Amino acid sequence: MEPAQRSISDIEAALRAAASDAAKYVPDQLAEVRRELGDLKAAFDRQNYGAVLEGAPAAMSRVQALASAAEAKKAEITQALGEEWSGLAARVPGYLTTIQSRIELLAKKSSRKLAAGIDLDAARGSLSGASSVWSKAQASFAAGNLGEAVTTAKSLETNLEGLAGTLKIELKAPPAA
Repeated sequence: MEPAQRSISDIEAALRAAASDAAKYVPDQLAEVRRELGDLKAAFDRQNYGAVLEGAPAAMSRVQALASAAEAKKAEITQALGEEWSGLAARVPGYLTTIQSRIELLAKKSSRKLAAGIDLDAARGSLSGASSVWSKAQASFAAGNLGEAVTTAKSLETNLEGLAGTLKIELKAPPAA
């Protein structure tokens, strides 16, 4: 009884350590491992300690594989988000600068014809808000929250493209380094 209980406890401890990332990155595999652990517990409850001792090594191997799979998926997603962030971090500051320059140009008296029909005060307000959102995205990135940083920056990029359309300019990505 004691070796069987210890085996189940060891599997539960390993599963607790892996469960958070596994739930996020490989939930189907986590459900399967939990089902298998439930089967071992049911065998234990039926006092079928031999079945527990026989099944425990395979269950522990699956828990360890689960942890590895979750870590690999996490690394894959983190890399993809990092690459996406790099592109956004290369484009968005330039977009902000381009829009600021366009607003300054349109604000000049010599540009009245170009500025016809454009609400420059609203554009300035939108640009100010966009700068704040960009700061939020950068803070999320600095805090290690890549998902939030990328989501915020992508939304901002879409908003800046709309603002650029209102200002009658086309945003161009900077040349690749």
